[in-house]
Amino acid sequence: MSQFLKMFEQLGAQQFSAGIGMVAPYFSTIDPEVTELRPGYASMILRNQKKVHNHIGTVHAIAMCNAAELMAGIVTDSSIPAGARWIPAGMSVKYVAKAKTDLKVEADCSAVDFSQPGEVHIPVAAYDDQNTLCFTADITMNVKHA
Repeated sequence: MSQFLKMFEQLGAQQFSAGIGMVAPYFSTIDPEVTELRPGYASMILRNQKKVHNHIGTVHAIAMCNAAELMAGIVTDSSIPAGARWIPAGMSVKYVAKAKTDLKVEADCSAVDFSQPGEVHIPVAAYDDQNTLCFTADITMNVKHA
């Protein structure tokens, strides 16, 4: 079982979210609140707070990229075969609408085939509290099998 999935199941969402910054310190800069994690799916809340704002007072593009990489990483880790490894290889993003509220950030890779090694694409989307799509990302992961 994935180390992240095991941690999420053992600690629960709140403690897992608080501890993710110890595993990967950069993610603590956005105070992620992971709400769900299972093979093929991960979601979190990215709070609309001053420390993640840009110059116009909306959620900064790079804060959304940070959230997207976190979701893609933990969902990949939870979905790959036992003994496999992964590393991000690229990211393509689109800023669709101003992010003026908290965001629900989702990575749904239920259609991704992890059975073969190589590059896979993890789709991530962020929605505001009106369910308006604000951001999308396609994160390329390089998966190596044992």
